[in-house]
Amino acid sequence: MQQRYVVSWSGGKDSALSLWRLWQRLGPPQALLTTLDETGAHTLSHRLRPEVLRAQVAAIGVPSLEVATSRADYRRTFSAALAQLRDEQGVTAAVFGDIDLEAHRVWCRSVCDELGLDCLHPLWDEPREALLGEFLAAGFVTRLAAVQEDKLDPALLGQVLDIVMIDQFRRAGIDLCGEAGEYHSVVVDGPCFRQPLRLREAGRVRADGYCFVDFSLD
Repeated sequence: MQQRYVVSWSGGKDSALSLWRLWQRLGPPQALLTTLDETGAHTLSHRLRPEVLRAQVAAIGVPSLEVATSRADYRRTFSAALAQLRDEQGVTAAVFGDIDLEAHRVWCRSVCDELGLDCLHPLWDEPREALLGEFLAAGFVTRLAAVQEDKLDPALLGQVLDIVMIDQFRRAGIDLCGEAGEYHSVVVDGPCFRQPLRLREAGRVRADGYCFVDFSLD
């Protein structure tokens, strides 16, 4: 029987490439699971508006589940959402986009083990250059949604990630995939998208050492 899986979905490049790798092997996921802040105003990690997230989901054409949570209550809320997908949709595996943050993988495995789910990390421990090359070669298009202000120039915000930008990352001495949180992205097109997203910048927000683009639908 084909494995039913859910993707932990940030809206960024790593979750998109993880999704695409599994999609090619197993077909589309049962759902994308995204966490929002307590108010539901934006995604917890990338500060994307729900309308942007929902446009991504509509373009991909699979079901989604959004859950609002605080960081303090994150594990309980996330586990409850996975349990719901397991019980209602027969999900047997959860997919995560981490590359080499061991503490994250340990946490994911712990949550999945408690629920009897397989824990999959399709990008784990792979070279950054190769992952970015695969991402771009597959036809994904992603724009920078956030940068750590002490690591990257906020002038990069909103721009499309390409080989020129990757070279800028290299010169800045950061992890090319932003694995340590140096930047976040929002995917606007790709091989699993039915149509591209049209986004505009509605402003910028500074918080916790980051500068974020407040993207809205164009």
